[in-house]
Amino acid sequence: MLQQLIQHFQTLEQRPFERAAYIVLGMLVLWIIEGSIPFISMRYKQSKLKHALVNLGFTAIHLALHTVFAIVIIAISNWCSQHTFGVVYWLKASPIFTILISILVIDFFVGWLIHMLEHKIPFMWHFHVIHHTDNNVDVTTGLRHHPVESVFRAIFIFAGVWLSGAPMYAVMMYQTILVFATAFTHANISLPVWIEKWLSYIIVSPAMHKVHHHYKQPFTDSNYGAVFAIWDRIFGTWMHLDKQQIQYGLDRYYANEKDEEFVSLLKYPFTKHITE
Repeated sequence: MLQQLIQHFQTLEQRPFERAAYIVLGMLVLWIIEGSIPFISMRYKQSKLKHALVNLGFTAIHLALHTVFAIVIIAISNWCSQHTFGVVYWLKASPIFTILISILVIDFFVGWLIHMLEHKIPFMWHFHVIHHTDNNVDVTTGLRHHPVESVFRAIFIFAGVWLSGAPMYAVMMYQTILVFATAFTHANISLPVWIEKWLSYIIVSPAMHKVHHHYKQPFTDSNYGAVFAIWDRIFGTWMHLDKQQIQYGLDRYYANEKDEEFVSLLKYPFTKHITE
């Protein structure tokens, strides 16, 4: 069973339509669920579809860039294999531990570290701010990232793969998990409090991540995790806020009434703006 799983993910990067299907399926299912158990009542400026199209525009650019990044990821993974470099090789890990180690190391770099730095380094924040401008956080918000931010994140993927020595099947497993986790944590869904509580000890839950999208600091600068919640708890960046208090958007940097202007959002980091 494990060997079949490994073989499936080993070549998944060569099947872009299948990878895209994972993204579309995950978003579609959660899009439907959002209407049944909403976390917050949304106030879309025009319609949910118009809002989605803006975010999907960023998603399309991100996926196009990823086809280029994938070549580098494969090269790094192959180099690690040839030179037996990386944590999984140093520990002589079995296949199951290779998967677990790779996923944890990559998630630290891609899920927590780069995200935290984007909030702390002004230059990076001016690109990441596009993600936070969304005044209606739903399943489509997950891949709303400026193209330059996608480059930042790619560099940290490279670092995570290099340090862990992750084989391609483990990289693709993590990226598939990340796709579903991103859709899940941004989806406008309300789970029972007890489920949210226990989930947030291990993985990032929807309510936990919504705190990160609150319009004011210090809440904006908390709950950075993407898949695993352990990093925020280990590094003291975990915070809680009742959902009745959560308000999306930003209290500075970008005009909330312009959060659905696609071209303006693309141009924003290169224009004059309020600095910290």
